[in-house]
Amino acid sequence: MNKIKYNLKNVHAAIQTHTEDGGYSYETPVAIPGAVSLSLDAQGETSPFYADGIVYFRTVSNNGYSGDLEIALIPDWFREKVLKELKDNNGVLVETDTDIEPVYFALLFEFDGDKKAIRHVMYNCSVSSRPTVDSKTKEGSIEPGTETLSLAADAREDGLIKARTGADTKETTYKDWYKTVYVPDVTAEPQG
Repeated sequence: MNKIKYNLKNVHAAIQTHTEDGGYSYETPVAIPGAVSLSLDAQGETSPFYADGIVYFRTVSNNGYSGDLEIALIPDWFREKVLKELKDNNGVLVETDTDIEPVYFALLFEFDGDKKAIRHVMYNCSVSSRPTVDSKTKEGSIEPGTETLSLAADAREDGLIKARTGADTKETTYKDWYKTVYVPDVTAEPQG
């Protein structure tokens, strides 16, 4: 079992679609190279109900995560499929002011560990704001710029938010993590 984690890598995205029966399916995950950092903060709140002079009952909401994915350069395929930029007849990507529905996707990634990398999947991600356009002039040395995607990782309608590998993950599940989006047996009860 790992004691530490470090080094974000192997970031992938898989476009999500709703199936006719109300379920979910995902395209094959595609790599987003050049991962620099990922910071997703838990969203939700706790609401205490007081009675008899104590917290008699407490509700806790899990509203997923939101934050930023910083990468070297957003791939063209991601700009077309997720950000809905149009490629014209000359191969130029064009952003328009058309209001579009967000494109949902699974985000897969891993962190190195002292024993084995921990692999994650966030099931219902969307880009919550367009990436900023910025750069700066080259000075004495080249310092690469990065691009940042602001993400929201909400719960799917069936409640599924995220999954991660652990010490007991089967080797085939671990090995095939980036071949298809892992979908757990949601009928399993939490241990404890």
